[in-house]
Amino acid sequence: MTAATPHARPAADPVMVDVRGVHKKFGAVEVLRGVDLRVHTGEVTVVLGPSGSGKSTLLRTINHLEKVDRGWISIDGETVGYRRSGNKLYELRERDVLKQRTHIGFVFQDFNLFPHLTVLANLVEAPVSALRRRRAAAEGAARLLLERVGLADKADAYPRQLSGGQQQRVAIARALALEPKVLLFDEPTSALDPELVGEVLDVITDLARSGTTMIVVTHEIGFAREVADTVVFLDDGVVVEQGAPSAVLDRPQHERTRSFLSKVL
Repeated sequence: MTAATPHARPAADPVMVDVRGVHKKFGAVEVLRGVDLRVHTGEVTVVLGPSGSGKSTLLRTINHLEKVDRGWISIDGETVGYRRSGNKLYELRERDVLKQRTHIGFVFQDFNLFPHLTVLANLVEAPVSALRRRRAAAEGAARLLLERVGLADKADAYPRQLSGGQQQRVAIARALALEPKVLLFDEPTSALDPELVGEVLDVITDLARSGTTMIVVTHEIGFAREVADTVVFLDDGVVVEQGAPSAVLDRPQHERTRSFLSKVL
């Protein structure tokens, strides 16, 4: 992976993602237990933690794929999934939630490409259907994105004709096609063969350099060290520790963080 230096973020940059006191239960199991997280515009936040710690659920609450039980989340000052009136929250209609999601790009670990559509069509579908963009303009923008992720020659291919790394790079380009305010990555390299991990991380690193606001759930500690502005360690549904990569990864303050890192470093 190409080395990168975390970009300097002016202290005055506004908060883009604001997670306040979020709780989420599945049945009797409380997966998130009062999570607070703030991500500033242009900042890269990497979320680490053991399996079952609530990392993926946290991402899914940010774009309202999962409804929170308590607390609230806002993107660029707008409450996600709800309308606020005083101290009360009123759930939005589905079409309004879908509109909000166009501002929140989501890259899944298993790609989630439409298998019956070409690579180009995968990128064009959402801008045309959700944003009502003209197809010709959407196709032009999609080709530029494919060039950005190194796949300009794959526009007419189908997902089954691509490697896992190529499919994930298409998935990243598809998320970018909506020009989202924030990109969420849910373990984007976990489904890849080891030799393909680097090509995906290089694309994410390039996005970090360009100032894209991102939250990345990953086990790639080297990536977190080189690219993240903030590292968050989540365990048992709570934020145990957060701070600069040099602090959390090299000088962790909590035993749970130290124990986790001793097993993955």
